[in-house]
Formats: sequence, structure tokens, C-alpha cells
Amino acid sequence: MEKLEVLKKFNSYNNNTLMETLEIEFVDIGDDFLVAKMPVNSRVHQPYGILHGGATAALAETVGSSASMFFLKTNDKIVKGIELSINHLKSKREGVVYATARPIHRGRTTHLWEVKVTDEEENLISICKLTNIILDKK
Repeated sequence: MEKLEVLKKFNSYNNNTLMETLEIEFVDIGDDFLVAKMPVNSRVHQPYGILHGGATAALAETVGSSASMFFLKTNDKIVKGIELSINHLKSKREGVVYATARPIHRGRTTHLWEVKVTDEEENLISICKLTNIILDKK
């Protein structure tokens, strides 16, 4: 499947979900990475007018879980996030953040991803580790 087709397919899964609410959009994919972006505005702010850590965590888990699904290249499995660790390093008031998931480990039953969240100027906003479990579809 062509890169643009894959991104279009992934973005279609966002309808009527938290990802649609947060305006998360998949924008790039490669041999060992997946990238999604999210606008930073009042919809994702915490009371101090900066990006909410929970919105950042949702972005990170979205891109890491989706990367697991894509790289499995099968329809008989499902992916569930079982642990997310995130460090917020810099605040962001407006603009866009990008989450890039890269594999640390892709085993038969677990995947571990590093997800870096950066802004338009490639400043590191947050760094995350996501563990997914791979289960048989029932």
C-alpha cells in the first residue's frame, strides 16, 4: 500500500474518537517510524493556557499504538497500550506538536516504542515510552 493511502486509512480511523476531538492527524510514515500532529490551542490547554500533559499523552499513545498496528501487517491481531511513561520537558501555548514513534522492541507479543513530541521548530516538548500488548482478535 502506498504511503499516502496508508495515512488516509489511518486518519479515517479517527472519526468519532478522541483523536478527532483532539484533531490528531497522521502525516508521515516510513520503514521504522510513524508521525502524527496535533494543533495546540485552547481545546488542548490546561488552566494556565499551555498544552495539557494528558493531551500530549493521548497523542503519544495514539501514534505508538497505531505504529504497532501498521508494522504488524496483519488483520488478525489487536493492539492495546499497557504502559505509558511520559516526561514533559517544555511547555507550548500555540502552534502544532508532532509525535514520532520509533520502535525500541517489536516482539511477537509486546512492542516498546519511543515517542518524541516536538514543535514546529523541532524543540523537544515531551519524550515518552509506550508498551503495547499484541493480542489475537476475537
